[in-house]
Amino acid sequence: MTLAEKEFKKQLESKVGLVNKVIKRILLEPGWIERELKKPVRYALVGPGKRIRPTIVLWCCELAAGSTNNNALIAAAAIEMVHTYSLIHDDLPAMDDDDYRRGRLTCHKKFDEATAILTGDALLTLAFELLAKQISESTIAVRLIAELSEGAGPAGMVAGQMADLQAANKKVNEKSLNRIHTNKTARMFRCAAAMGAISGGADDKQLNRLREYGLKVGLGFQIADDILDVSASSEQLGKTSGKDAQQGKATYPAVMGLEKSKKLAEKLADEAVAALKPFGAKADTLRYLATMLLQRRK
Repeated sequence: MTLAEKEFKKQLESKVGLVNKVIKRILLEPGWIERELKKPVRYALVGPGKRIRPTIVLWCCELAAGSTNNNALIAAAAIEMVHTYSLIHDDLPAMDDDDYRRGRLTCHKKFDEATAILTGDALLTLAFELLAKQISESTIAVRLIAELSEGAGPAGMVAGQMADLQAANKKVNEKSLNRIHTNKTARMFRCAAAMGAISGGADDKQLNRLREYGLKVGLGFQIADDILDVSASSEQLGKTSGKDAQQGKATYPAVMGLEKSKKLAEKLADEAVAALKPFGAKADTLRYLATMLLQRRK
């Protein structure tokens, strides 16, 4: 491992630690979650996730403001809650029907389907309650709520999930494939970058640059995920490998082939890095993230 890799890993672990700390604090505070839901919510949310989206929130806030602030920490927790809800619902029998997530039993396997559905519902709504109640200024809270609603909602992630289900076992062209995964995955990465920028007081030009960065990184992340599904083991992934092919999913390797998919992921990483040019050396961590995501093994 090079010195740059060690430093990046150290910074990533530090940010993941901050996100985990604020999530655990929220779960312990009275009034947020009723007793019956605490166990499944904690099980789903405190599991060993990568925390890439909330980490992007914190790094983009640092880039804009010079340091992480409490608004960014709340925004990071909120986006991780929405992401976790989406995973819980994705894994249900009516959707991807998976038994493992993050190296453990999925929520509906650990508990039951009804509990999993309600746990996802609880996390989704709790995210917006957090933003409404714990952001320092109402104008910032409204902007963050709008950003997360747009990224996760019926014109964003949910639209992508619906299109993904409808495309199963059908012939899909590259344009449709990009639309599915831009909505399903990349829009939430763009949302993470934007929420961090807003929390840090970024101006419009900075915000737009970071949105572009998030979108490119997010789509590259999805392509890398698709590649891993056909090349990594279930133990490496923490979920069932080869599931996309079994279900006839519209993935990049299935539609474009493995080599072309790898080249597209590299191109997107380059474009993400280019979007950060105005920030100079201060954005080096985000640049490294864009390339690191292509090399991940889990």
